[in-house]
Amino acid sequence: MSFETDNVCILTGNANPKLAREISDRIGIQLCEAFVGHFNNGEIQVTIEESIRGKDIFIIQPTSHPVNDNLMELLILTDACKRASAHSITAVVPYYAYARQDRKTRGREPISAKLVANLMTTAGVTRVVTVDLHAGQIQGFFDIPVDHLAAAPVLASYFRDQNIEDLVVVSPDLGGVTRARIMADFLHAPIAIIEKRRPTPGQAEVMNLIGEVDGKTTLLIDDIVDTAGSLCEGAKALKERGAKHVIAACSHAILSDPAVERLNASPIEQLVITDSIPLPVEKQSPKIVTLSLAQSLADVIVRIQSHRSVSLLFNHH
Repeated sequence: MSFETDNVCILTGNANPKLAREISDRIGIQLCEAFVGHFNNGEIQVTIEESIRGKDIFIIQPTSHPVNDNLMELLILTDACKRASAHSITAVVPYYAYARQDRKTRGREPISAKLVANLMTTAGVTRVVTVDLHAGQIQGFFDIPVDHLAAAPVLASYFRDQNIEDLVVVSPDLGGVTRARIMADFLHAPIAIIEKRRPTPGQAEVMNLIGEVDGKTTLLIDDIVDTAGSLCEGAKALKERGAKHVIAACSHAILSDPAVERLNASPIEQLVITDSIPLPVEKQSPKIVTLSLAQSLADVIVRIQSHRSVSLLFNHH
């Protein structure tokens, strides 16, 4: 990539240093030298080990598990950059934590997604780059620019290369229909919808299927796979209704226990995820395929830095 790199500094905390290295490699620059660790009492210690005065900083830090440590690392790194006279500070947060707490559903609940936005802005973040927010309106929680990247082009490119016949894209619930429609448009495939009722948090009960899946290869699409209950119940329902194959795709793989166990025991033949959240060894499975967002995020950084439109990267068609 040819653009002026002298004024760019890419930093990373401990959330996903591998992704940060891949992004900097694709841009063609070194990661900035910084130490992000802990004091003996457990407090986070940050030292930026080179001058960043007047530079444009990009901090690569998804707020995945351990959520609060990674969030605090991002905030403290931002504060360090602000006090070191950085020109701008862009938080590249592929996975935005607390996104599912985007509104009050009952009395006396917080709106934690808004609180996180306030914390980032107060710390000194001047721009946010993120991927597939659970609720798109979280962009409006910020009073600074937000570049909301879609993982769909990366996922769709993988499935196009598989040349899958008789493909139907399936939304695991009514709320994910738009996401399924976008993927279906990329793959020129029809969609089906699983209608479900959730009796208790973390449990999904399949109720009804809208669309035709008999004899088809079905692709379940979601933004987050956490305990994998919804995906696995959905896969079971698709098989019961005559689906020939069931595969799944997801932007953010949290995979809280017992997700991997459920996945391995389910009819899902393959789960395709991105590296927005690093996949630890204990959560790996022969069914899981990981695709990299490094090129997409590197493209966004280059376009931001060279004052070019990034919207072309977000186009869904």
